Amino acid sequence: MFSYATHLSCSKCGGTSEINQIMQQCRCGAPLLVQYDLTKLRNRLRPDDLRNRVYSLWRYHELLPVQDHTHIVSSGEGMTPLLPLPRLADDMGIFRLLMKDEGISPGGTFKVRGAAVGVSRAKELGVKELAMPTNGNAGAAWALYAAKAGIQCHIVMPLDAPHTAKVECAIAGAHLTLINGLISDAGNTIAQSIKEHGWYDASTLKEPYRIEGKKTMGFEIAEQLEWQLPDVILYPTGGGVGLIGIYKALLELRELGWIGDRLPRLVAVQAEGCAPIVKAWSEQKQTSSYWSGASTVAFGINVPKALGDFLVLAAIYQTAGCALAVEDDTILQEQKRIARLEGAYVCPEGAAAFAAARRLRDSGWIGANETVVVLNTGAGIKYPDSVKLNLPILQPGQFLPSSHLTDNKD
Repeated sequence: MFSYATHLSCSKCGGTSEINQIMQQCRCGAPLLVQYDLTKLRNRLRPDDLRNRVYSLWRYHELLPVQDHTHIVSSGEGMTPLLPLPRLADDMGIFRLLMKDEGISPGGTFKVRGAAVGVSRAKELGVKELAMPTNGNAGAAWALYAAKAGIQCHIVMPLDAPHTAKVECAIAGAHLTLINGLISDAGNTIAQSIKEHGWYDASTLKEPYRIEGKKTMGFEIAEQLEWQLPDVILYPTGGGVGLIGIYKALLELRELGWIGDRLPRLVAVQAEGCAPIVKAWSEQKQTSSYWSGASTVAFGINVPKALGDFLVLAAIYQTAGCALAVEDDTILQEQKRIARLEGAYVCPEGAAAFAAARRLRDSGWIGANETVVVLNTGAGIKYPDSVKLNLPILQPGQFLPSSHLTDNKD
């Protein structure tokens, strides 16, 4: 069997739905999750069976929802490196610090994971047009994969979204519209358009398959560590689908018997200017409240209210994790420090997660001898405006002064 997916289940009421028809959300309005016959799969698949498989996320096809491999839309996404950062680890005082670097993915972000599986499944279900709101990178990924699948894509993103994402959507032929507001405003516009035109809703957690692509980060971390899990995983959290997906992956691996009972402590990292999950966690609530006036340099996590907030919080609570907010200045300082210690140009969202790791180590929440994995969700070059330059300009015939780099060392 190519896929062991059996049905969809509601993340709140527990109701079930048929998997081989277009389903957006449960009748109760909650996200739907793909379920698999793990009992049968446990007797038919072992970790060693993965060794000679395709070097992409599709190596885990039994635990993905696409039923027929001919519907796969792929650009080689997945199996991003898990890199040791010894100089940064020493600077933080962490025994083993690893970066899951999604910045080398096609398109430069982890969003291609959700797009690859989501678009492939949409194609398999016969979808011809889809629509979604985005903060930038998800829309860019879905536009490119939809183009590859021959599906028309309609996208609304905030006016202030990164220019690179706008260009990717436009060049892929998506119908791109900008809105002078936040992703929540874009979502309201998309919802009305979907109601009028009957498009497939590819919004975060309003279809069941984006999360299945994102969960492969959890599979890969486990496989790359030879099925010995880290102590802590930090994830920059906006909509939180990646963190939800990683937790889902770990539960599936545990049920398969590929990992032990102990799970990593999951950390949701947000920006101080938009931290609804952090506030809810600090108050020990099960859901978050809308965050008014949301603003941060880490644009990808500028989500004032996540549809799956209760799933993010549940993952944190169930793993004895935590949620932490980081200031914009600290994010930018950490981004620069990582580049200068490790030669890695991470995105602001990734830098936020590293800054959170530093803070948690300083407080003792992360121990000196623990193994810590930080998700860098994209390439820093996707956000060129986040780095401000003050460079000397020479006239022809002038020579470099001995201190010509000093202005850029702070």
